[in-house]
Amino acid sequence: MFTFLLVVQAIIAACLVTVILMQRSEGGGLGVGGSPSGLMSARGAADFLTRSTTVLATLFVSLSIALAVYASIRHAPSTIDTSLKQAPASTPATSAPAPAGNDPLAGAAQSVGKDETSNGAVPLAN
Repeated sequence: MFTFLLVVQAIIAACLVTVILMQRSEGGGLGVGGSPSGLMSARGAADFLTRSTTVLATLFVSLSIALAVYASIRHAPSTIDTSLKQAPASTPATSAPAPAGNDPLAGAAQSVGKDETSNGAVPLAN
């Protein structure tokens, strides 16, 4: 159903663009000339295109709202997943206070754990 409404939405959008481009504007637009009387007269075509634009724009907006409502109902979760809930992390105690000075990283080497296999790089998580 959603795919069908989406295809209808695309067709309405294409028709709306076509009707808007066919309207005569100050620059002339893509309006097609016609006989001086009837539907294809300048006045008759303008009225028809104006009505068509109004109807297509109303359908486009209505269908956009309907698709949004349908998508939100279709993809709404039925239950709340609490499996990812974690306890708040506690802050680790620092072993050595940072030395007072201009360089904020001066004491960083002493606070890293001493390990003979370490080459000074940050260890990866296991």
